[in-house]
Amino acid sequence: MELFFKTINYNPQKTRFRKQHRGRMKGISYRGNHICFGKYGLQALEPAWITPRQIEAGRRAMTRNARRGGKIWVRIFPDKPVTVRSAETRMGSGKGSTKYWVAVVKPGLILYEMGGVTKTIARRAILIAASKMPIRTQFIISG
Repeated sequence: MELFFKTINYNPQKTRFRKQHRGRMKGISYRGNHICFGKYGLQALEPAWITPRQIEAGRRAMTRNARRGGKIWVRIFPDKPVTVRSAETRMGSGKGSTKYWVAVVKPGLILYEMGGVTKTIARRAILIAASKMPIRTQFIISG
């Protein structure tokens, strides 16, 4: 029996500016670094750009592992456009077009939250989601 999960649209509906600078990921996260909704969470320990595919892979892994029990909150959203120039393009002629979107993650940011399940189920589900992430993370409990 195949289960179909509802996917989330990870593209911003509209942005004020179409293109952004790449920026720097220095420092720690001062916002979004506390558990707000659930009881358990996955916290980033390194800075990185997280793509929508990685976010969705982690969310699906948590949902499947929790067997539809409890509630899951995704605390990050890809709102930074990444532009790519087409292959074999000469110098000049402006910045490339938007290829994909990323979420800028700094150390301390909560990526996912979970509630309504036991600690063992939450730990197992969140650690499987952590294996889908390209950075080191830690399982935390609100307390």
